[in-house]
Amino acid sequence: MSSGVFDLRDAESYSTSVEHPDARKHHWALCIIGRSRKLVKFAGLRTVIVKETTLEAILVSKKRYRTERDSMGPMPVPEDALYGAQTARAVLNFPISGHGIGREMIKALAAIKAAAAEVNHDLGKLDQAQAQAIIAAAEEVAAGDLDDHFPVDIFQTGSGTSSNMNTNEVIARRALQLSHDSPPIHPNDHVNMGQSSNDVFPTAIHLAAIQGIEGMLVPALNHLHSTLLGKTKQFDSIVTTGRTHLQDATPIRLGQVFSGYARQIEFATDHIEANLGGLRELAIGGTATGTGINTHPEFGARVTALLSTRYNTRLVEAVNHFEAQSARDAAVRASGSMKALAAALIKISNDLRWLASGPRLGLGELELPAVQPGSSIMPAKVNPVIAEALIQVAVQVMANDTAISIAGMYGNFQLNTMMPLIARNLLEQINLLGRAVPLFNDRLVAGIEARTDHIAANIDRSLALATALAPVIGYERAAAIAKQAQEENRTIAEIARSEGILDEDQLLQLLDPMRQTKPESTEE
Repeated sequence: MSSGVFDLRDAESYSTSVEHPDARKHHWALCIIGRSRKLVKFAGLRTVIVKETTLEAILVSKKRYRTERDSMGPMPVPEDALYGAQTARAVLNFPISGHGIGREMIKALAAIKAAAAEVNHDLGKLDQAQAQAIIAAAEEVAAGDLDDHFPVDIFQTGSGTSSNMNTNEVIARRALQLSHDSPPIHPNDHVNMGQSSNDVFPTAIHLAAIQGIEGMLVPALNHLHSTLLGKTKQFDSIVTTGRTHLQDATPIRLGQVFSGYARQIEFATDHIEANLGGLRELAIGGTATGTGINTHPEFGARVTALLSTRYNTRLVEAVNHFEAQSARDAAVRASGSMKALAAALIKISNDLRWLASGPRLGLGELELPAVQPGSSIMPAKVNPVIAEALIQVAVQVMANDTAISIAGMYGNFQLNTMMPLIARNLLEQINLLGRAVPLFNDRLVAGIEARTDHIAANIDRSLALATALAPVIGYERAAAIAKQAQEENRTIAEIARSEGILDEDQLLQLLDPMRQTKPESTEE
């Protein structure tokens, strides 16, 4: 039996050899591949082992297929697919998660291919017609018009070669369509000219990450920072009880609390932006191992310059191509800054949940916007769902950082072989935070109100007010007053007044909660 794809008549004639009673009913077309002896069910882009048999077969359902060839031989490819044999092999090899590399990575890969074609033309390596066709096809890919032709799973070869070749094949075939099959355009020889998956894929990771951080995440954080500063001013005149170790502590203005949140966000944003430096270095130009074999010495710098213009951000060719391809330290650092932001967001979100707890039997100092009913059984219950959603996002970001940190260790010799995993987790971090932070800002923080009556009713009952008495009457005596106030369920002012330890004016001044939030005034 010869290798190749056979039509339904062939499937019928060979059904007895396949030894499966449903061969005719399921319209199998057969393809003998290598020496494997398994019957494969091929439905769309997924493969399932059906039964051990004497042949390897591919169930093509009612689709029509064409035969493509690569260095390993013939390969059936869906007739309407723009990709070729290498992509089809990857689809068969990696039916794992059902998730591809994502829009951001496809866009970045296409941008690299367009820039590479332009540079190769300028260097005299591609003629004008080839370059124009490749660029036009790459722009269609970048725009998202051809996403259906990128079926390769994110869990694939560790260099991202399958997705790089997926991009090369789609662009090559589409370029041929646009140019009416003239001049010749080959996925490797022309679309991938002067490149290797080993420098293209890490470059794409950096481009996609920078675009997400600068275009979505940082603006969202700046907006949240501004909103928190607004709450700082709005709540500046409201004095509440500070809390340390979940116990009452000295008074603090609610505005001061929110100023701390604002600074956390500002600090996290600064940290993220500071770690963009490593991402700005692009590996393109290093080709296989960083030496730049099979590419022009100016190729990397020229492609980087075009990408910098395209993305409207500062990008530079890698200072050291051997580091740029063997390590993913820039991604690890960027992920670490996402984790730091996640920790800050969890702290802020949890504080707001606690301060709004109740509304009657909790702390009840804040009122959060009601965005949806909170219970399927308890009428009128409203939960802090936006804060809870953000906390879940932050936990996922931390989990992603763990994966990226481990993946960063796998830069064995001249290549990291965990790049698709790094891409997936880093971009998911950016996207989750970039979407969740604006929701947190708009649907929770912007609408927070203080329950001033409840706060005022509680502040005078704080035992921590006795702290201001210690410099005047001594720590031990102040502690005794606080202990007595607790035992008798009275206020610090009531006990101190009954003890007659200070005149009324001095006592009122020392126990003034607002004054206690301004330490410099206690030394007057």
